Amino acid sequence: MKISLTEESLYVKIHDMKARRETDEVDRIVADWRRERPDVDVFPLQVLSRVSRLARHLDRERRHAFAAFELEQWSFDVLAALRRAGAPYELAPGTLLRRNLVSSGAMTNRLDRLETAGLLQRRPDPDDRRGVLVRLTDSGKHRVDACLSDLMNRERAFLSGFSPTEQEALAHLLRRMLVGFDGRQ
Repeated sequence: MKISLTEESLYVKIHDMKARRETDEVDRIVADWRRERPDVDVFPLQVLSRVSRLARHLDRERRHAFAAFELEQWSFDVLAALRRAGAPYELAPGTLLRRNLVSSGAMTNRLDRLETAGLLQRRPDPDDRRGVLVRLTDSGKHRVDACLSDLMNRERAFLSGFSPTEQEALAHLLRRMLVGFDGRQ
Protein backbone atom coordinates (compact mmCIF):
# COMPACT_ATOMS: atom_id res chain seq x y z
CA MET A 1 0.00 0.00 0.00
CA LYS A 2 1.42 3.37 -0.98
CA ILE A 3 1.07 6.12 1.62
CA SER A 4 -0.22 9.37 0.19
CA LEU A 5 1.25 11.53 2.95
CA THR A 6 4.13 13.35 1.26
CA GLU A 7 7.38 14.26 2.97
CA GLU A 8 6.51 17.90 2.44
CA SER A 9 3.13 17.61 4.17
CA LEU A 10 4.75 15.66 7.02
CA TYR A 11 7.39 18.40 7.34
CA VAL A 12 4.63 21.04 7.50
CA LYS A 13 2.77 19.04 10.18
CA ILE A 14 5.91 18.65 12.31
CA HIS A 15 6.68 22.34 12.12
CA ASP A 16 3.03 23.15 12.89
CA MET A 17 3.33 21.10 16.08
CA LYS A 18 6.55 22.87 17.03
CA ALA A 19 4.88 26.23 16.43
CA ARG A 20 2.06 25.26 18.79
CA ARG A 21 4.66 24.18 21.37
CA GLU A 22 3.15 20.77 21.94
CA THR A 23 5.34 19.02 24.46
CA ASP A 24 5.15 15.81 26.40
CA GLU A 25 7.11 14.05 29.11
CA VAL A 26 9.52 12.63 26.53
CA ASP A 27 10.46 16.16 25.42
CA ARG A 28 11.40 16.93 29.02
CA ILE A 29 13.41 13.70 29.34
CA VAL A 30 15.27 14.37 26.10
CA ALA A 31 16.03 17.96 27.13
CA ASP A 32 17.39 16.75 30.48
CA TRP A 33 19.66 14.17 28.82
CA ARG A 34 20.87 16.68 26.25
CA ARG A 35 21.78 19.03 29.08
CA GLU A 36 23.44 16.33 31.18
CA ARG A 37 25.01 14.27 28.39
CA PRO A 38 25.50 16.44 25.30
CA ASP A 39 28.01 13.85 24.06
CA VAL A 40 25.29 11.20 23.56
CA ASP A 41 22.80 11.29 20.69
CA VAL A 42 19.49 10.69 22.49
CA PHE A 43 17.27 11.08 19.42
CA PRO A 44 16.05 7.43 19.60
CA LEU A 45 14.28 8.36 22.85
CA GLN A 46 12.01 10.69 20.89
CA VAL A 47 10.57 7.71 19.04
CA LEU A 48 11.04 4.67 21.23
CA SER A 49 10.20 6.24 24.59
CA ARG A 50 6.99 7.54 23.05
CA VAL A 51 6.15 4.08 21.71
CA SER A 52 6.87 2.59 25.14
CA ARG A 53 4.79 5.19 27.00
CA LEU A 54 1.95 4.80 24.50
CA ALA A 55 2.01 1.03 25.02
CA ARG A 56 1.63 1.50 28.77
CA HIS A 57 -1.27 3.95 28.32
CA LEU A 58 -2.98 1.65 25.81
CA ASP A 59 -2.53 -1.39 28.07
CA ARG A 60 -4.22 0.49 30.90
CA GLU A 61 -7.10 1.58 28.67
CA ARG A 62 -7.50 -1.94 27.26
CA ARG A 63 -7.67 -3.39 30.78
CA HIS A 64 -10.63 -1.09 31.46
CA ALA A 65 -12.31 -2.11 28.20
CA PHE A 66 -11.84 -5.83 28.90
CA ALA A 67 -13.03 -5.49 32.50
CA ALA A 68 -16.35 -4.11 31.22
CA PHE A 69 -16.90 -7.57 29.69
CA GLU A 70 -15.45 -9.53 32.62
CA LEU A 71 -12.35 -10.38 30.61
CA GLU A 72 -8.64 -9.84 30.99
CA GLN A 73 -6.06 -9.32 28.23
CA TRP A 74 -5.07 -13.00 28.22
CA SER A 75 -8.68 -14.24 28.09
CA PHE A 76 -9.55 -11.83 25.29
CA ASP A 77 -6.47 -12.99 23.36
CA VAL A 78 -7.47 -16.67 23.58
CA LEU A 79 -11.12 -16.03 22.72
CA ALA A 80 -10.16 -13.67 19.89
CA ALA A 81 -7.79 -16.27 18.38
CA LEU A 82 -10.64 -18.79 18.33
CA ARG A 83 -13.07 -16.23 16.88
CA ARG A 84 -10.63 -15.19 14.13
CA ALA A 85 -10.22 -18.86 13.15
CA GLY A 86 -13.72 -18.73 11.63
CA ALA A 87 -16.53 -21.23 11.99
CA PRO A 88 -16.55 -23.58 13.82
CA TYR A 89 -14.22 -21.32 15.93
CA GLU A 90 -11.97 -24.17 16.85
CA LEU A 91 -8.20 -24.65 17.14
CA ALA A 92 -5.73 -27.11 18.62
CA PRO A 93 -4.14 -26.00 21.92
CA GLY A 94 -0.70 -25.98 20.25
CA THR A 95 -1.93 -23.49 17.67
CA LEU A 96 -3.39 -21.33 20.42
CA LEU A 97 -0.18 -21.26 22.41
CA ARG A 98 1.86 -20.25 19.34
CA ARG A 99 -0.60 -17.48 18.48
CA ASN A 100 -0.58 -16.22 22.08
CA LEU A 101 3.18 -16.65 22.66
CA VAL A 102 2.78 -18.54 25.94
CA SER A 103 4.02 -21.84 27.34
CA SER A 104 1.92 -25.00 27.22
CA GLY A 105 1.45 -24.83 31.01
CA ALA A 106 0.17 -21.26 30.82
CA MET A 107 -2.17 -22.16 27.96
CA THR A 108 -3.55 -25.18 29.85
CA ASN A 109 -4.27 -22.93 32.83
CA ARG A 110 -5.98 -20.35 30.61
CA LEU A 111 -8.08 -22.97 28.84
CA ASP A 112 -9.12 -24.49 32.18
CA ARG A 113 -10.29 -21.11 33.46
CA LEU A 114 -12.14 -20.20 30.26
CA GLU A 115 -13.79 -23.62 30.11
CA THR A 116 -14.94 -23.28 33.73
CA ALA A 117 -16.43 -19.88 32.81
CA GLY A 118 -18.34 -21.52 29.93
CA LEU A 119 -16.59 -19.49 27.23
CA LEU A 120 -14.98 -22.45 25.47
CA GLN A 121 -15.09 -26.22 25.46
CA ARG A 122 -12.62 -28.96 24.66
CA ARG A 123 -13.42 -32.04 22.64
CA PRO A 124 -11.43 -34.96 21.25
CA ASP A 125 -9.82 -34.32 17.87
CA PRO A 126 -11.51 -36.72 15.42
CA ASP A 127 -8.33 -36.79 13.29
CA ASP A 128 -5.93 -37.49 16.18
CA ARG A 129 -6.91 -39.92 18.94
CA ARG A 130 -4.48 -38.25 21.37
CA GLY A 131 -5.40 -34.70 20.37
CA VAL A 132 -7.90 -32.19 21.65
CA LEU A 133 -9.64 -29.29 19.94
CA VAL A 134 -10.72 -26.11 21.69
CA ARG A 135 -13.98 -24.57 20.52
CA LEU A 136 -15.54 -21.22 21.32
CA THR A 137 -19.00 -21.57 22.90
CA ASP A 138 -21.90 -19.34 21.87
CA SER A 139 -21.41 -17.45 25.12
CA GLY A 140 -17.70 -16.99 24.37
CA LYS A 141 -18.46 -15.84 20.83
CA HIS A 142 -21.00 -13.26 22.01
CA ARG A 143 -18.63 -12.01 24.72
CA VAL A 144 -15.61 -11.59 22.45
CA ASP A 145 -17.72 -10.00 19.68
CA ALA A 146 -19.21 -7.43 22.08
CA CYS A 147 -15.81 -6.70 23.62
CA LEU A 148 -14.18 -6.28 20.20
CA SER A 149 -16.85 -3.80 19.07
CA ASP A 150 -16.44 -1.74 22.22
CA LEU A 151 -12.64 -1.92 22.05
CA MET A 152 -12.57 -0.74 18.42
CA ASN A 153 -14.83 2.21 19.27
CA ARG A 154 -12.51 3.20 22.11
CA GLU A 155 -9.38 2.78 20.00
CA ARG A 156 -10.89 4.65 17.05
CA ALA A 157 -11.41 7.56 19.45
CA PHE A 158 -7.70 7.46 20.38
CA LEU A 159 -6.84 7.95 16.71
CA SER A 160 -9.44 10.62 16.02
CA GLY A 161 -6.86 13.42 16.22
CA PHE A 162 -5.23 12.08 13.06
CA SER A 163 -6.58 12.28 9.54
CA PRO A 164 -7.16 8.97 7.72
CA THR A 165 -3.97 9.62 5.70
CA GLU A 166 -1.97 10.23 8.88
CA GLN A 167 -3.40 7.06 10.44
CA GLU A 168 -2.30 5.07 7.37
CA ALA A 169 1.16 6.62 7.50
CA LEU A 170 1.50 5.86 11.21
CA ALA A 171 0.36 2.25 10.68
CA HIS A 172 2.85 1.88 7.82
CA LEU A 173 5.79 3.21 9.83
CA LEU A 174 4.99 1.12 12.89
CA ARG A 175 4.58 -1.98 10.72
CA ARG A 176 8.03 -1.40 9.23
CA MET A 177 9.49 -1.16 12.71
CA LEU A 178 7.64 -4.20 14.05
CA VAL A 179 8.50 -6.50 11.15
CA GLY A 180 12.10 -6.53 12.34
CA PHE A 181 11.07 -7.71 15.78
CA ASP A 182 8.46 -10.22 14.63
CA GLY A 183 10.97 -11.76 12.26
CA ARG A 184 13.24 -12.69 15.17
CA GLN A 185 10.78 -15.10 16.78
